[in-house]
Formats: sequence, C-alpha cells, structure tokens
Amino acid sequence: MAKMLASSTTLNILIRFESRNLTPLSKVAIEVVRESLHFSAAHFTIFSASERENLHGHNFRLNGTFESEIQEDGLCFDYGKIKGILQGLCDELDERFLVPERSPYLDINTENGVVRLTFNGESMTLPVRDVRVLPVRNITVEELATWIAERLITNELFASLKINRMQIKVASGSGQWGVVTRDLS
Repeated sequence: MAKMLASSTTLNILIRFESRNLTPLSKVAIEVVRESLHFSAAHFTIFSASERENLHGHNFRLNGTFESEIQEDGLCFDYGKIKGILQGLCDELDERFLVPERSPYLDINTENGVVRLTFNGESMTLPVRDVRVLPVRNITVEELATWIAERLITNELFASLKINRMQIKVASGSGQWGVVTRDLS
C-alpha cells in the first residue's frame, strides 16, 4: 500500500510539473456549428433603382470559427457563451421580414404601428412587429454575415472571451455561404 501511494503521489507531481511548462498555442480554431443556429426570414434583394427580386424567404444557417490561445485550464474560451450570443442573434431575425436601412433605392417609413416600404413607385405595408430593419445596404448572405460579425465585435460578453480572429458564415441555401473574417487582436 505504501508503494502504491508513493507511485500515485509521484504521478501527480509529474502532472503538475508538466502542466506548468505548457505554453499557450496560438491560432487554435474552435468551430461552432449547431442545428439550432438558423433563422427563417423573408426579404428581397435589390439590384438597382428599378429592379428587385420578388418577396420570398429562406431558412438561413449560421456558423462561426473562432481563434484563440489555449489558456492554462486547457480551454480557449467558454463555447457556451458563443453559442448563446449566436442563438440570440438568430432569434432577433427569426420569422421577420428583413429590410436594408442603407439601401439608396428603398424608402422606409414607420408610422402608426406599420412600416411602409416604397421601391420604384411600388409600396408595401407591414406590421412593425414583423419587420427587422438592419443597418445594411441589401439583404444578402454577405451583408448578413457582416452584420452578425459587427454585432459580435460590439458585444461586451464576446469581447471578454479574448478571441483573436473569427469567421462568420451565413447560408441562404445549400452551398451558398457569405463568409466574413475579422482579426480582433
């Protein structure tokens, strides 16, 4: 029994000694892909002052890759926090009509609980609760990926995770992704 205890103690000392000599690894990537990271939304893409798509919808998918250093506890960051932030962004967009606030071709007026959109002489009116006006030029996967990346960068909880680089991907269908990469260090 005394020999077993000595072996066990020696093993613990070796493990502690080895872990003190570990140095953080750079550019370790954690990919966050979950079934729940999606949103269903309506939109139309605007091509010019006189041409746009018909109103339609997509089941958008979202995922991200985040680079960080491995900390002393063996983790880069708390993945659960990233998943929660991304899920919150999906929830903001889910079951909404997405409207590009910065389009030079679309006039947006909100009054008496409705949003009136006017494009090339055509107007449509929707209840405010069904519309999400985004600070983008168009509703495309590339603009949505950029908007999500910017929302992450300005999120206080996300900033606390010490992420050096991220890549955000938004898909509107199979094999059609908008990808945005941001260096954060």
